[in-house]
Amino acid sequence: MNPLIYPNHPAVSQISDMWNTTPTAKELGVVLVVDDNPTNLEVLSNALSHFGYETAVAVDGESAIEQINYYPPDLILLDVMMPGIDGFETCQRLKANPATQDIPIIFMTALSDSSDKVRGLTLGAVDYITKPFQQEEVLARVKLHLKLRYLARTLEQQNTLLKQEVTERTIAEQALQQLTQELEQRVEDRTAELSQALHNLQQAQIQLIQSEKLSSLGQLVAGVAHEINNPVNFIYGNLMHISEYSENLLKFAHLFQQHYPQPVSALQEQMDEMDVEFLLEDMPKLVGSMKLGVERIRQIVLSLRNFSRLDEAEFKAVDIHEGIDSTLLILHNRLKARPDHPEIQIIKEYGELPLIECYAGQLNQVFMNLLSNAIDALESYDSQRSPEAARAKPSQIVIHTEITEEQLVSIKIRDNGAGIPEAVRNRLFDPFFTTKPIGKGTGLGLSISHQIITEKHHGEIGCVSELGHGAEFWIKLPIQQAST
Repeated sequence: MNPLIYPNHPAVSQISDMWNTTPTAKELGVVLVVDDNPTNLEVLSNALSHFGYETAVAVDGESAIEQINYYPPDLILLDVMMPGIDGFETCQRLKANPATQDIPIIFMTALSDSSDKVRGLTLGAVDYITKPFQQEEVLARVKLHLKLRYLARTLEQQNTLLKQEVTERTIAEQALQQLTQELEQRVEDRTAELSQALHNLQQAQIQLIQSEKLSSLGQLVAGVAHEINNPVNFIYGNLMHISEYSENLLKFAHLFQQHYPQPVSALQEQMDEMDVEFLLEDMPKLVGSMKLGVERIRQIVLSLRNFSRLDEAEFKAVDIHEGIDSTLLILHNRLKARPDHPEIQIIKEYGELPLIECYAGQLNQVFMNLLSNAIDALESYDSQRSPEAARAKPSQIVIHTEITEEQLVSIKIRDNGAGIPEAVRNRLFDPFFTTKPIGKGTGLGLSISHQIITEKHHGEIGCVSELGHGAEFWIKLPIQQAST
């Protein structure tokens, strides 16, 4: 075939103007010209080289494919009509190979049938140059498709960089998220450690204060009981002799009256002055009342000793009712009527309870806290009521004990005072929380009671209350401790 190249054809003037823009070095590339006509190869190669393109040539499809496999170009100008395999088959083979399928192919043909062009485009060609073709058109199309390839490669590289950046950013975000989670976990762990440390410190303070309070109260009560017990025993022992002596003296007086009904006047005067008849009648009563008083004192001393229980450091089976009664005895003076408030009635609803394994002294401390708080609540309530209202609704503390269906000992201490607001009720057992005025309460009584019941005795303690309907504190204890 003869080359048909017309450098100055008017139809390509516009394309020539576009081509006057010199392509950048990055937009220049290797162009492979495949044609069985040597003249066409030479003319196209020279024209392309003149504009800075590196060119390679091949005379048939087979040699072109072989050459492309070891030295792939950036663009292929492919003649359709060639000996051996034609341009269509050559294009089909190149597009079937993943290594060469992206190389743009421009067909060069003298065929004018549109079906041939459609076939070529269907096989993957990017453009057609119809013979006879113009040099400017060839150069313009080469420049256009190399620029498109350059842009495609640039876009692909940018996409790759963007994907890499997205991947790196994703990794960085994941690392940041993990670091944030680790930091949050460390903060949470540290907060938990500090909270636990604070809790341990509070518990240690409570334990120390509890031990000091129990020890001080126990020693005080035991000391008072001991000091009272000594003279009471002395009086009680001598009272037996006084009773015996008085009986003997009374017998003697009766015998004297029987045998000397008319004594001498001096003796009769003395007997009238002393009112011997009254003495004989009243002396047994005096001795009897003295015995009752001494017995009462001895019972008080026994209750004080039962309350303190300094000699009981281990679990021991005790009567819960004895501990409650001992506590009530100590608080008896606060229950009596006084000018500033009426009497507080104690109503005992004791059930049949077995002996309970417990730290008796500590459990009595709980009873003391609950009963003292109930008395405080009733005193405050009475101070806000009129005497008529107090008489219509006397202040009461009801103590109810029973065995539950779960075989637990239930102790309920209920007052009929003003009740406890919910906001206060939710914090009753918090350490150092108190609603009493400064100097009237430490906020440790209920916290210590909670610790004694739950930790020392593996039981439960709680409160139910409704404003205007008093408050009830309840305790549930196992009859036997699992650790014993």
